[in-house]
Amino acid sequence: MLRALALASLLALTARAADEPASPVAPGAKLEKLATGFKFTEGPAPDADGNVYFTDQPNDKIVFWNATEKKLSTFMEPCGRSNGLAFDKNGALWACADEKNELWKIDVKTKEKTVLVKDFGGKLLNGPNDIWVRDDGSAYFTDPFYKRPYWKRGPKEQDTQGVYFLSAAGKLSRADAGDIKQPNGIIGTPDGKTLYVADIGANKTYRYDIADDAALKNRALFCELGSDGMTIDDAGNVYLTRGKAVHVFARDGKKAATIDVPEGTTNVCFGGKDGKTLFVTAGTSFYGISMRTKGAARQ
Repeated sequence: MLRALALASLLALTARAADEPASPVAPGAKLEKLATGFKFTEGPAPDADGNVYFTDQPNDKIVFWNATEKKLSTFMEPCGRSNGLAFDKNGALWACADEKNELWKIDVKTKEKTVLVKDFGGKLLNGPNDIWVRDDGSAYFTDPFYKRPYWKRGPKEQDTQGVYFLSAAGKLSRADAGDIKQPNGIIGTPDGKTLYVADIGANKTYRYDIADDAALKNRALFCELGSDGMTIDDAGNVYLTRGKAVHVFARDGKKAATIDVPEGTTNVCFGGKDGKTLFVTAGTSFYGISMRTKGAARQ
């Protein structure tokens, strides 16, 4: 009887283990602090060569991490107090320029900027925070309200902390993302058909289907955790930043891994020459860890 009970227990544990998502972290990999001494890091985004651009928002600069030389340099200073960043398929860098609550597109070669969005309905945005650009040149971005000490503006002008859609033709509209308290992190799948939006105010993340007309449909709770920045890998795992950790969820919403970080995490992206390094911005520093998976396109 005891042997039978032990065997049953072992089989139950094996079945439970088989049902758990596999961790995407490379075996034996350890988080490495790549650089420090910043004031507050945010918004990492990889270019086509695996180099990473990220922001030091209080110091008003965008920093460049060379993936080959593993060295840092300043890409742009000042940079409109840029927060979240993303590249489009043509190599242009999109920036949530928080100083004047705008959305920019930056030519990486010339560093010339184009202001894509400066208001909505004749009123200032709250502060574009995080952005995901689709292959067709359209984009979704979040617009939470975080009052900044450097702002030279009046009170909050928008009646909603919402999610916006900018068409490839430049038309701005507020996406119907349902009841959201304070959206922050945002990321989509490479096929452009699924969007994840983190409601950091309600500590939840939602999943949406993207219709052919770009409308958000079939909202579903993805996980009971909010997030600052987000990314996605080629296996469909979604990476959330909250507290002193990166939280990894499989595409079905089950927890796949937790990567502990010494400082409060703000954002993540994949990069490096092989695309298998997860880069993390957290507090005053910039971190990296080797992964089994690669970053998805347009992460």
